[in-house]
Amino acid sequence: MSWNPALDPTIPIGDAVDAIETVIVPRARDLGGFEVRRALPSAARQMVGPFIFFDQMGPAEFLTGQGVDVRPHPHIGLGTVTYLMRGRIHHRDSLGTDQWIEPGAVNWMKAGYGITHSERTDEGMREKPHSLFGLQTWLALPRDREDDPADFAHVPKGALPVLQGEGKEVRLILGDAWGEVAPMPTPSRMFYADAILAPGASLPLPDSHEDRGVYILDGEIAVGGQTFPTGQMLVFRPGDRISVKAGPQGARLMALGGDTMDGPRHIWWNFVASSKDRLDAAKEAWRAGDWTHGRFKLPPGDDKEFIPAPER
Repeated sequence: MSWNPALDPTIPIGDAVDAIETVIVPRARDLGGFEVRRALPSAARQMVGPFIFFDQMGPAEFLTGQGVDVRPHPHIGLGTVTYLMRGRIHHRDSLGTDQWIEPGAVNWMKAGYGITHSERTDEGMREKPHSLFGLQTWLALPRDREDDPADFAHVPKGALPVLQGEGKEVRLILGDAWGEVAPMPTPSRMFYADAILAPGASLPLPDSHEDRGVYILDGEIAVGGQTFPTGQMLVFRPGDRISVKAGPQGARLMALGGDTMDGPRHIWWNFVASSKDRLDAAKEAWRAGDWTHGRFKLPPGDDKEFIPAPER
C-alpha cells in the first residue's frame, strides 16, 4: 500500500513532520536513600541501538555513615558502562578487578558468558557527607559475542576525545561520532557522548548511525519547535537530520545510539540473552551457588555475601 500525504490536509509534510519517534519519561524508584530513574527498557522502546538499559542514579546527598551497598550479583549477555558526574563508586568483580569509578572516566564491564560484581561506597567516604550523580547503562552483546569471556576495562577522563566550539563541549565516551573515535573497543558499532551546551547552542546528532537518541540531564532542549525538559529521553527516526538546541539556561545531555541489534532480547533480573534457554541456564547456575567450580565466582575481597536470585 502506498499513499501521498499531500492528498490529506491533516497530515503534515516537509518541516512540519515530527522527527521524534518516541518520547520516554523515565519511571522512578527509591533504592533506600537515593532515587533511580529508568528510561530503558520502556513500554515504548526496548533498545536504542545496543543500549538496552539506561538508569540515572541520583543526584543524591548522603549523610555521614551512609552510602551505596550493591552486594555481589551476576550478569550475562551484556556490557555495562558506569559514568559519573559526581561521587565515587568502588567496583570489584570476579575477574579480580578492584577499581574506583570516578567522574568523567569510562568503566566498561563485559559480562559475556558470566561475571559477578559489587558496587559500594567504602568506609573512608562515609566519614563525611558526600554526593552521587551518574548513569549506568547496559549494552546488549551481538549474538555471536554473547558467550565471550568476561572482561573489564577502564579509560580515564583525560584519554577521551573532547570536541569544543560554538558553545558546545562534547566528550565522546564510546564509539565513533563527529569524526572522532573513543579509545574503548566496542562489540558493535555505537556512540555515547556527554554534551554540555551553552544557552542557545545547537548540537547536530551524527547521521552515520541508524538509531539515535538523547537523554536530558539538565536544562531543556528544543527539537523541531517543541521544548523538552530535564529527565526525558527522545528517540529519533532513522535517516533524519537532527539538531537539538539548548534552552535559555543551557543544557547537559547524553547522546546515544548505534546499529540496530540483531533481534530482540530477553531480560530477566540482571541477565540479557537472545533466547530464554540462555536465561534459564544462567538462573540455575546462580541459584546453585557453586562459587568454586560453577559458572559464577564471587569478587575477591567482597565474597562474604551476595544478592539471591528472585523467586519469580
